[in-house]
Amino acid sequence: MALSKESASHDLALPSGLRLRYYEAGEAGAPPVVLLHGSGPGATGWSNFSGNIGKIAAAGFRVLAPDMPGWGDSDAQATEEMDHDATLVEFLDALGLEKAALVGNSMGGHTAVRFATLHPGRLTHLVTMGASLGRGPASFFGPGDGPSEGLKVIVRAYRDASPENMRALVEIMTYDKERFATPELTRARSEAALARPDHLKNYVQGLAHGAPIPVKVDRDKIPGIQAPTLLIHGKDDRVLHYETSLWLLANIPDSRLVLLNRCGHWAMIEHAAEFNRLVIDFLIHN
Repeated sequence: MALSKESASHDLALPSGLRLRYYEAGEAGAPPVVLLHGSGPGATGWSNFSGNIGKIAAAGFRVLAPDMPGWGDSDAQATEEMDHDATLVEFLDALGLEKAALVGNSMGGHTAVRFATLHPGRLTHLVTMGASLGRGPASFFGPGDGPSEGLKVIVRAYRDASPENMRALVEIMTYDKERFATPELTRARSEAALARPDHLKNYVQGLAHGAPIPVKVDRDKIPGIQAPTLLIHGKDDRVLHYETSLWLLANIPDSRLVLLNRCGHWAMIEHAAEFNRLVIDFLIHN
């Protein structure tokens, strides 16, 4: 998908030596909002948030959507070496941003929650959509410690990023399969994933280390999050059950939850207009 005329992409060299691709829209001096994508082959800041970046920027925000290391057009990185929290700190520092609102889907939600526990003075708001909390209660690992239906499909697509497996991936991520699992989208997602075999290889090799990211949030620190928090979850999420967001709601003092019917794991894509309204109103009025 091509960038809109209001958005631009940039490469940024971090002190750690990693090169990061990010997408940006809005005025430089506007309140910053960082959008953190989920995992999955072919995932990028743009593929996750192309329907949100321009709308949120038009409401008066500077919107930044990085490809995290190991995804998109950013540098490859072995799973056991990943620390997305540290990368996010470097990203904000490199752009001269003292604090920002964080909006994260799935893996990006995990990064945002963990960041809030470790760097409470550096975020203004916390927004999650299907945040992953890793193994433990209220996670996508059930009572038998087996992966969810959706996670099985994600791993299969990493092992073989064919259009057929990508169609299964999009179908498991969304409620409205007829609308979203189109041949065009699944082919584009497959081509994007296959263009970076280094990312695919690192993910598969990293499964033994607890993919998609090895460092997990400390759940005991979550009740200490003081930032205004908006939790959004699809009732029909087959990757990560909405009980995870219920657990976050019970443990984050200043939080509220919006549970969307007829919605899978990609609330920001399936219900983009409502998602944009919710996030913009939350950022302005909290």
